[in-house]
Amino acid sequence: MELSVVVPTLNGRDRLAACLDALAAHAPGAEVIVANGPSADGTTGMVRDRDDVDVLVEISDRTVNVARNAGIEVATGDAVALVDYDNRVGEGWLDAVRAGLDDADAVTGPVTPVDRSRGAGDVEGGDVEGGDVSDDAGGPERRTIAGRDVTYFAGGNVAFRRETLRDLDGFDEYLRTGGARDAAHRLARMDREVAWRDDLAVTKEPTSPTAADGGRSAREWGWKYRALAYRLLKNYGVRPTVMARAGSHAVTDALGAAADVVRGESTPSRWVATGRDVLVGLAAGGSDGLVARGRDRSPARNPNGISDRADRAVAKYDRREREE
Repeated sequence: MELSVVVPTLNGRDRLAACLDALAAHAPGAEVIVANGPSADGTTGMVRDRDDVDVLVEISDRTVNVARNAGIEVATGDAVALVDYDNRVGEGWLDAVRAGLDDADAVTGPVTPVDRSRGAGDVEGGDVEGGDVSDDAGGPERRTIAGRDVTYFAGGNVAFRRETLRDLDGFDEYLRTGGARDAAHRLARMDREVAWRDDLAVTKEPTSPTAADGGRSAREWGWKYRALAYRLLKNYGVRPTVMARAGSHAVTDALGAAADVVRGESTPSRWVATGRDVLVGLAAGGSDGLVARGRDRSPARNPNGISDRADRAVAKYDRREREE
């Protein structure tokens, strides 16, 4: 199996360097692709000075799903892994990827914070529907939605067979957050198996709330619910269970925000503003999700995927071409 590893990054030079060091040590021979952009901390120079990065793709968008697709687009391996720039693979990770993809279409594993007192956090930048993956519980998060069993995966520690990514058409670039969860819904629709392996483990450096998705999006209530409504309506259409799921999340968060007001940790005006952002996000995401559902009726359900555009990269430094 020839493995390509895509590392999306934005203004994370030092953490990226540690991630690349770990890949060089524990995944020798893998094709390493860094999708950067647009960083302003010297990331470009650092990556170009290394001899263990095969391709550096510079992009202008600040969204992690564009970075993922830009890297996937130039990968040549028959398997493609995604590793966040602030994650470090360990010994046995490469063997776990190979073993996992022998039996499944995609494989994921635990993401363990270096400082465990901070908790696992949300690896999709403040998304809802729970965390992307459970590490301490010993397995992935699973949900049954509209009769479909969905297995979620960590967007920063996952590997796919190439044909699986081809059929998905990569990640949906409409989404600022929640791209991995959307892909999990679409994998379930195509009856593709997502396996979990404890030995496919990475450690994660403590980060700010925006760093978990490459520093690309803040924890915005509006976008959290816009993403939720978009992916549910796009993947399942208008169903009572889908509407109830979105509504239950909104009610739970509204009660939590109201409790903050009672405790003096927030203000009534902020609570009202939050509610407004949630409602606007749900309405916008739901509308856009239905439009997207109409645009792509294929199993991929991805009208904003890799094949939708060819202008992601503003520059590319390809060591493979120089070595030919």
